[in-house]
Amino acid sequence: MSTTNGVRAKPNQRSRTLVAGAERAGARAMLKAVGYSDDDLAKPLIGVANTWTEIGPCNFHLRKLAVDVKRGIRAAGGTPFEFNTVSISDGITMGTEGMKGSLISREVIADSIELVAMSNMLDGVVALSACDKTIPGTIMALIRLNLPSLMLYGGTIYPGVHNGRDIDLVNVFEALGQFQAGEISYEELMAVENVACPGPGACGGQFTANTMAMISEIIGICPMGMGDVPAEDPEKGDVSYQAGKLMLQILENDIRPSDLVTRASLENALAASAATAGSTNSILHCLAFAREAGVEFTLDDIENISRRTPIIGDLRPTGNYVALDLYRAGGVPILVNRLIEGGYVSGDTPTVTGQTLAGACADAVESEGQQVVRALDNPISSSGGLVVLKGNLAPDGAVVKLKDTPPPLTGPARVFDTEEDAFEAVSNRQIVEGDVVIIRYEGPVGGPGMREMLQITAALYGQGLGGNVGLITDGRFSGGTRGLMIGHCAPEAAVGGPIALLQEGDMITIDVARRLIEVDLSEAELAARRAQWQAPTPNYAKGVMAKYARQVSQADDGAVTGA
Repeated sequence: MSTTNGVRAKPNQRSRTLVAGAERAGARAMLKAVGYSDDDLAKPLIGVANTWTEIGPCNFHLRKLAVDVKRGIRAAGGTPFEFNTVSISDGITMGTEGMKGSLISREVIADSIELVAMSNMLDGVVALSACDKTIPGTIMALIRLNLPSLMLYGGTIYPGVHNGRDIDLVNVFEALGQFQAGEISYEELMAVENVACPGPGACGGQFTANTMAMISEIIGICPMGMGDVPAEDPEKGDVSYQAGKLMLQILENDIRPSDLVTRASLENALAASAATAGSTNSILHCLAFAREAGVEFTLDDIENISRRTPIIGDLRPTGNYVALDLYRAGGVPILVNRLIEGGYVSGDTPTVTGQTLAGACADAVESEGQQVVRALDNPISSSGGLVVLKGNLAPDGAVVKLKDTPPPLTGPARVFDTEEDAFEAVSNRQIVEGDVVIIRYEGPVGGPGMREMLQITAALYGQGLGGNVGLITDGRFSGGTRGLMIGHCAPEAAVGGPIALLQEGDMITIDVARRLIEVDLSEAELAARRAQWQAPTPNYAKGVMAKYARQVSQADDGAVTGA
């Protein structure tokens, strides 16, 4: 418990400013209007920040989980105050202008939770998250507030089943590519679409949501094992209740995000992401966490972590299994135990339960014969799945997710200034083997918002080109990336990065073994083109998009607006 001048602070001390004393009668009157009693207001006031929405499956069930969280808070002696914030579904908005709002929503989520918790003098916060940007957005808010708090992940979706095999959302995009290539009928595409997402929960592979959920447990802000439970598992309600009860213990012990989000815990998080060939968005979001926490952390640090960490998690999209399979195998704790055993992760970092990371995983039960997490002496790859490339095309870095080292690729640039133009070319079969597709002006400033372009990558795979072309963008290829699909290219085109200077037919080399990404142009030629380059007119003149574009940092700095 925190102290002031050596005097132990009460768990409800912060909220007394809002509701204690005669002068706060007006505030109490308004709170009584919605059902709170004097007894309720005398207890610690715990915010329940809910990212519920009925636009998409990821967060659809969080309203139900919030009921259980609040029940747990009350049982442990607190008073819950539920409030809501926004959520933008990557999977739904993918391929449209709406996708630009996804990364921007991360900042809005963080800002809104910070504002509500700060303004209402809440004693602690439980944040409920489930999809790609609500997980990092809630964590960023909790880091800023630095109140006793935890984040609870809503859980993975169950896989769909088609023709006797498990499928997920990526299969829909790949089926679209097959349909465009004339390999399957429209009826077959619809058959895949109709069963791919059978109910609530986040996309089932080691895409952004499940990668970030794993990271939330490893940095300690989500109780270990609670995030693993799938969205529709009957145990999820009990887990939510226990999370609510735990919040009062966290408050009593004064465990804060500043205790948890450290350089050591971030190193652990990126090692786990590398070990599972997790989403490259984990790089973007962990850099954002570091900025919020005031921790020095760079792309070079992440590259070094990934180089020394083997891939031992056989998870989609590069592998064979989904998050449900990992849960049945023993969950994130068995992965952590492997990594601690190998010396790739420190077990000494603290977690929100008061245990160390090693202690939180000590009782993990590994299912006999499970194949999801490999033994250390049988890795999928000797180095991790997060690779940082640099060169004259991306002097500040670009990232790619791989489970092995492909041969170098040198090919002509096919240059597109929007995702829509690139997708039209892909749909019309204008991209051929050996091409290097450049999609620019989709970065943090240029888009704005770094659109994720899974639709393009999956369509190329559906056409049989996934391993035979390169893709480079200042936007994002992350959760579904397979092959030489390189995102986060920094600096971006909109601020005059080298990607803005490319012309159709320029020869591009991508050499993963050398960590190299370059264009075959002399410095003199690049300088001449730079002298002729002019920044484009921003896509938005006002509103949230324009405000974001004016404030956002580059991808290698986490694409943050307020740290």
